Amino acid sequence: MTATRGDRPPHRPLIAVPARFAASTSALRYTAEVTARALTEAVWRAGGEPVTLHPHAPGGTADPAEVAARLARFDGLLLPGGGDLAPHRYGATATDPSVYDVDDEQDAFDLELARRALTTGVPLLAVCRGLQVVNTALGGTLHQDMGGPDRAHRHLRHLVAPAPGSALAALMGPDKADVSCYHHQRIDRLGTGLTVTARAADGTIEAAELPGAAGWFLAVQWHPEDTAAADPAQQALFDALTTAAARTS
Repeated sequence: MTATRGDRPPHRPLIAVPARFAASTSALRYTAEVTARALTEAVWRAGGEPVTLHPHAPGGTADPAEVAARLARFDGLLLPGGGDLAPHRYGATATDPSVYDVDDEQDAFDLELARRALTTGVPLLAVCRGLQVVNTALGGTLHQDMGGPDRAHRHLRHLVAPAPGSALAALMGPDKADVSCYHHQRIDRLGTGLTVTARAADGTIEAAELPGAAGWFLAVQWHPEDTAAADPAQQALFDALTTAAARTS
């Protein structure tokens, strides 16, 4: 059951959202740590309290105990979109020229957050890069480039069909849904335990679930926050995360 405007939890569960490093912003004089406003607004509409986490993984190595202690303060986790994962994180020996905005500290922190949430059952919604992080954390690999600009899913809206019986179908309905995408990488080999619950017409994996997961989990390749304010099917993903987080708080 998802949260609605008339049925809020007694307090807002805390949803951790790791920040993204930005070289510059229009309002600040220095490099910044940012979170997409559309994401935080979607969490807020769902009844959650979005809290930005500073990524800390000096030298590209995260301290598992430190990450565990920090995540333990929260009721849920949202892994957002962002730059590309370093190819060496999933065993690649060469880097495609299209790979951009790689940051080893960001990668290490996100990967450790994903591992910890999946192990402990902290409710987890993974979006775009977040799906790729989870797939990598579970031993999967990525296509570093989908085949050039003419095949990338950038500034693209297209239909996906949730798999019958999936958690995604229960949230969004069984019919095809219009989704907003911005990515040039996609899953290659699926991570251990993951199942595909939606694909694009070109075969791109657009959603994955983890049967038997310790806690609530859903991962999508598209950006539900782009249209969530006007599309209840997209807002339902954030509602489900916050509802699951409220149960653990």
